[in-house]
Amino acid sequence: MTAPTVPPAPELPARPKPPVSTAAAGVVLLALAVAGAWSVGAVGIDVATLARSVDNAVSFIGRMFPLDFPSLGETVELIVETLSIVFLATLLSVILSVPLSLAAASATSRGRFSRGTARTLIVLARALPDLVLAIVFLRMFGLGAMGGILAMGIHSVGMVAKLYADAIEELDDGPREAVESTGGTRRQQIWTAVPQRLMPQIIATALHRFDINLRTSVLLGYVGVGGLGLAIADSLRVLDYQRGMALALIVLVLCIVIEMISGAVRAALMRSAGGKVTGGTWADRMFNRNRTTGGGDLRLTPPWTRERARRFGSVALIVAFTVFALWWVDISLGQFLRGLLNLPETLALFFPPSADGMLPLLLEELLVTVQIALAATFIGAVLAIPIGVFAARNVVANRYVQQFFRVVIVVIRGIPELILAIIFVVISGLGGVAGTLALSLGAVGLLSKLIADSLEETDINVQESIRTAGATGPQIFFAATLRQAAPAFVAHTMYLLDTNIRSATLLGVVGAGGIGFQLLNASRINQFDVVTMILILMVAVVLLVEALSMWLRRVVR
Repeated sequence: MTAPTVPPAPELPARPKPPVSTAAAGVVLLALAVAGAWSVGAVGIDVATLARSVDNAVSFIGRMFPLDFPSLGETVELIVETLSIVFLATLLSVILSVPLSLAAASATSRGRFSRGTARTLIVLARALPDLVLAIVFLRMFGLGAMGGILAMGIHSVGMVAKLYADAIEELDDGPREAVESTGGTRRQQIWTAVPQRLMPQIIATALHRFDINLRTSVLLGYVGVGGLGLAIADSLRVLDYQRGMALALIVLVLCIVIEMISGAVRAALMRSAGGKVTGGTWADRMFNRNRTTGGGDLRLTPPWTRERARRFGSVALIVAFTVFALWWVDISLGQFLRGLLNLPETLALFFPPSADGMLPLLLEELLVTVQIALAATFIGAVLAIPIGVFAARNVVANRYVQQFFRVVIVVIRGIPELILAIIFVVISGLGGVAGTLALSLGAVGLLSKLIADSLEETDINVQESIRTAGATGPQIFFAATLRQAAPAFVAHTMYLLDTNIRSATLLGVVGAGGIGFQLLNASRINQFDVVTMILILMVAVVLLVEALSMWLRRVVR
């Protein structure tokens, strides 16, 4: 009798190999990290450099105090002028972005050609630096507010219209299709289905862009746009650090106040009906004219309730702000039309582009700009990750620790990078070190906030299921929270690199290294064809980084 044959043990399935695209993304991310670490040394940041800067910092503080604040009346005038310019620029970006986003979104556009055209205009507006636009518009309209308003407004379309278009595409298309099925025209479909549900996003994005434009206005002061930025530039050109830093402190306080107000308003707007506020926000009902009363009657015109009065008051307040801002900065239609007549003459100065024999120098300075951006992103990421983790409410249980790091983030975000660059130029001298340190601190403020928000947006149910299995806090964080937020971390870091390349270019105007100094110098001596060549080089690098960023976000999603 033969022994029964024992079947062979089943082979364990081999561990699936990661997709080629995922492995390639990992290699690219590792290469970017190595390039960032190498760039830190390439721009000249080391222990010896930082040690030498300590004495300069002490000397700078001694020259800065006592702060020389302008009179109360002059301070109020500068603040009002700055806020008026920023408000009008943000309003212009919203007005231009709404129709552009409707044309760019697949749910509301008429065809592929219109979508492609709208998307191209959005990318182009984002790729053109507001500083370059300001140089062009100041040449057309002269020194003053109009050039800055147009520059910031058109550049802001690149972000605002993109976010609006993305929000439209994420909306449920059912209401629009319902109107279409009843024979409604295209305009009726859009007006009925889109504005009511999109209004919170429109307002929240506008507030966020207002915050960004407030910081940008300081930079544009260096090319002649009025307000606090121009006053700071005038003070620092004559080395009046007491007045310049006093004005910078005013900007800091103003940025922090605006950040806190806009953050609170955005949070209130985005609260759903199932949250603390029932029935949605006032923005949810701004365009909802079909209201049902308590008795069940459908009324085409709602009664004058407290809610309707609040909505009407909000719209009236925006109109009043617009009229006041236009009056304060003294903008007229005649000035605008006269500037448009100068458009052909102005464009002729910028074309054809020419390097004027400086192409090797421009490429070298462009490389320095990229190195500054890589180094700042690397340093900022290393510092921002722990700050963002400690600021996340679902990671750190101690409320005081969370609030402390949230305050740190708000304070850092409130300091315009241009002010940081000016301080570091005085402390560490002209060159890439100042630009890198300024952008690194700015990166900490932006990236740590994004990291904290991404951690708080992770699925709590996954974390709770691991906790019930007996996992410790660190195990929950690394196994559930961090793994969910990792794709967002990659996206935020690439967005930061993209932002830092643009910012490194602009900070060069104050001597913080890179191609920005060549840009400002060419504009001052009327070499506008060189300005166009520098712009072409900048846009090429920006589009390359943006394409890489889009690919990485798609792969790691």
